Amino acid sequence: MNKIHIFDTTLRDGEQVPGCKLNTTEKIEVALRLEALGVDIIEAGFPISSPGDFQSVQQIAATVKDVTVCGLSRAVLKDIEAAAEALRPARRPRIHTGIGTSDSHIRAKFNATREEILERAVQCVKWAKNFVDDVEFYAEDAGRTDNEYLARVVEAVIAAGATVVNIPDTTGYCLPYQYGEKIAFLMNNVPNIDKAILSCHCHNDLGLATANSIAGIMSGARQIECTINGIGERAGNTSLEEVVMIINQHQHLGLYTDIDTRQLNPMSRLVSDTMRMPVQPNKAIVGGNAFSHSSGIHQDGFLKDAQTYEIINPEQVGADSSKIVLTARSGRSALAYRFRKLGHEFNRDEVDQLYAEFLIMADQKKEIHDEDLQKLATLVVVSVER
Repeated sequence: MNKIHIFDTTLRDGEQVPGCKLNTTEKIEVALRLEALGVDIIEAGFPISSPGDFQSVQQIAATVKDVTVCGLSRAVLKDIEAAAEALRPARRPRIHTGIGTSDSHIRAKFNATREEILERAVQCVKWAKNFVDDVEFYAEDAGRTDNEYLARVVEAVIAAGATVVNIPDTTGYCLPYQYGEKIAFLMNNVPNIDKAILSCHCHNDLGLATANSIAGIMSGARQIECTINGIGERAGNTSLEEVVMIINQHQHLGLYTDIDTRQLNPMSRLVSDTMRMPVQPNKAIVGGNAFSHSSGIHQDGFLKDAQTYEIINPEQVGADSSKIVLTARSGRSALAYRFRKLGHEFNRDEVDQLYAEFLIMADQKKEIHDEDLQKLATLVVVSVER
C-alpha cells in the first residue's frame, strides 16, 4: 500500500478553465500521452454534460489500454447511465459519482437534511455498481464537512460498494494540518476503511493544493487527483508534477508513483500548447525559470556544485539543462563561465576588466545575451593587440 495512485483530471477538471476547451482529437492526443506518462487513472470527462464530452470519453475509453478511464457524474441516475454507456469500450472503467456533504451544500445547494444526503450518497453508489465494479464516490466540499458526519458517509458508501472515496477540498479552504487530520480521522474512525482507497482532490484557492495533497497521503490516503501544470477552475488544482516530484525527492516517506518523470516537461508543454494556457515562468518543476540562476551568489555556488542550489537534475524531469542567466545581479564566476561556453578563455585580470564593462551594460538591459558577450570580448582582444 505504499504506491500513490495518480488520478489525472486534466481532461475534466482542467478543461473547465475558460478558453481551455478541447475537441475530441486533442483530448485523445493528451490521453495517450498521459498513458505513456504512467498515470493510473484518466478522468476523461463528464459524459452527461454534452454530446461532445460523451463522444470524447467514449473514444478515449476505446483508445487507451493500460490505464483506468473514469467518467464523472452527479448523484443522478441519468448521469450514471450516460457515464456507463460512454465507458462501455474501456478495459478498466470507473464511474466517479457523488454529492456535496458540507452543511453549506446540504442546505443552500440541495435544500436537504444530512440524512437525505446520506441516502442519496448510498443510492448513487449502488446505481453505479450495477454498471461497473470500480466506483469512486466524491464527498463534495469534504474540506468543510463535519468529520463525524463525513465518517458516516464514507462508511456507508464503502458498504454500498465504493472502491475509492474522494475527499475533496473543493474550495481550497483547508490548511495542510487540517486536511491531514481529516484524512487521519477517517482512517481511524471508519470501520471498513480497509475496503477502499481514500483520495485527495485539492484546489488551489489559497495556494495550498499541493501541500494539502501531501498531508493527505502522509495521513493514509493513497490516491491524488491532480492536473498537468495545476490547471483547473478558479486558482487551479493540485499540480501533478509537483506532487510526483515531492514523493520522488522525499524517499523517507516510503511512497512512490509509476510516473516517468523524464516526460514531465514535454507533457507540460503539450498541455500548455493544446489548451492555449501559458505556464508561469516560476512554476515549480516545469516553469521556464525552474532551473535558471541569475544571482551571483547562487551562480557561484551552482558552478562549484549544482546541488548547492538544485535539488532536482533537469534531465530527471525532461527539462533543458540548467541556465546561467546574466543580469546586473550576476557575478564574475558566472560571467567567466558564459565566456568559456562561447570559446573565450580569460585570466582573472581580464575578467575583472570585462566585469566592470559588463555591469554598465547589465544596468541598461534586463538580460545579457551571447551577442552582448561577443561585443564585450572584443574589448580584451583590442587591449591585447594594442
